Amino acid sequence: MYNAGKIIAGLIVFLLIVTYPFINRVVTKPVVDAEKVERLKIKKPKEFTIAEHMTILDEWRDSAVRDGRRIYMGSDEKKYPISLQRNCLLCHPKERLCDRCHNYVGVKPYCWNCHIEAKE
Repeated sequence: MYNAGKIIAGLIVFLLIVTYPFINRVVTKPVVDAEKVERLKIKKPKEFTIAEHMTILDEWRDSAVRDGRRIYMGSDEKKYPISLQRNCLLCHPKERLCDRCHNYVGVKPYCWNCHIEAKE
């Protein structure tokens, strides 16, 4: 095997390229800036929710589904159920809240693959 060094180097480069997305996802997990969260929660909860809604929903999903915690303690010390149907959609109709913005930016969220739409 005269080209063993080249073959091994090529295999290593190939494996790095193939596994990069997985390694990158594990190493660079999205982190919410705690100072920004506290500042916006207290002063501008609406703006914070609009700007960070996907992060909030992802954290709530992980908390509820993976950790079994189904209650969120707000900055106002009030408890909220971690549920689209029993929390968000009680006050915010899906057509006005979700669909309007997602249609505007051309995003197709996969929330409704699992969740049942609340009836008016």
